[in-house]
Amino acid sequence: MIDKENIGQDMYNLAGRLFPICRSLSGKGVRQTLDILKEYVEEAGISMQIHNVPTGTQVFDWTVPKEWVINEAYIEDENGNHIIDFKENNLHVMGYSTPVDEWVELDELLEHIETLEEQPDLIPYVTSYYRERYAFCMSENMKRSLKPGKYHMYIDSELIDGNLTYGEILIPGESQKEVFISTYICHPSMANNECSGPALSVNLARYIMSLEKRHYSYRFIYIPETIGSITYISSHLDYMRSHIVAGFNISCVGDDGDYSVVQSRYGDTLADKVILNLLKYRENAKVYSYLERGSDERQYCSPGVDLPFVCFCRTLFDQYPEYHTSADNMDFVSPAGFEGAYDVMTDAINALEHNAYYQVQVLCEPQLGKRGLYPTVSRKDAWDAILVTRDFLSYADGRNDLIDIANIAHVPVTEMIGIAKKFTEHKLVVGEWRD
Repeated sequence: MIDKENIGQDMYNLAGRLFPICRSLSGKGVRQTLDILKEYVEEAGISMQIHNVPTGTQVFDWTVPKEWVINEAYIEDENGNHIIDFKENNLHVMGYSTPVDEWVELDELLEHIETLEEQPDLIPYVTSYYRERYAFCMSENMKRSLKPGKYHMYIDSELIDGNLTYGEILIPGESQKEVFISTYICHPSMANNECSGPALSVNLARYIMSLEKRHYSYRFIYIPETIGSITYISSHLDYMRSHIVAGFNISCVGDDGDYSVVQSRYGDTLADKVILNLLKYRENAKVYSYLERGSDERQYCSPGVDLPFVCFCRTLFDQYPEYHTSADNMDFVSPAGFEGAYDVMTDAINALEHNAYYQVQVLCEPQLGKRGLYPTVSRKDAWDAILVTRDFLSYADGRNDLIDIANIAHVPVTEMIGIAKKFTEHKLVVGEWRD
């Protein structure tokens, strides 16, 4: 059962469990993350399947890379002091760094240090997945404080043949047509840009599992960004094309900022339609075109793939200064931020679950008063509610789905769901699914 009162705190707590783990494209951190998510959904009777794709597998124009194993890393001065240490913050090492064990002068050390000059107090998140190199990351202020002398660069890591590992959940509905929700599990300790997506996604799975009736089936995947979506699409594209009706890439959904959507390539899918309707009636919402894409929507909407995906965020990636830095921590996200994202996505799910094409079954206006669907006293201050009801009946002509009718009436689709349910129960309209 969903504890709606504490749902934001539950997601925040789950993100907190994921936050310390050093994740990358593959390896131990990914498997640890999936183990936690798998345990979380199994408590609600949901099964998560874990899949492994071997290193070297060709996936379209890409190849599944080697696994990165990282055990220890630090920079040590001549007195044995650790200037930085991977154990204290896993952002201190560039992702996929190759091993090194050398004493060098400061000038050479600086060639292997990454900082953010414009944000001198923060540690940047840096990776080099597809070219072998090593580097350390620290704040610009720390870099400036380093004095001439010898320093020990030490990284205990290796690149091995292994697997790209991802998780998958399928919750069946009456229809084999699917709503597809994707999020990624490849960033180390960043709360909003990493931990928030999986924390929201598994709670959406629990919400869907709690529904008494589901029209659509729902599929969730937990993948490394870019290479994960490419890998998944490469082996499932025909199925995805024929089954997915709406897809949502979820990222950066734990902060308190704006609600954001990156539209599909042409902005004309069912996913676009439902999320745009819902965000239109929230004051702090922003709509970005596909030209401002940045996450796995790039793969799902790419030419020749053309799946009906949008990307949903709170503050869009790269639009907040904490993005890809050590400031994207558990203080940057909040239970309220998570709850707001949860509300939007559960509203979207409910809208899709009621988004049939409705057809009125009587000629002219039905007599609603005798069915208890219309006030028996006519009052000016009740007109707005009556008008929405009449608008539904006026456009429930079989040409429009529920979201279309809500857009025509200039209301959020959530206002139309209850009306459609009541009129269906009274056999005044019939809903037809056109999946």
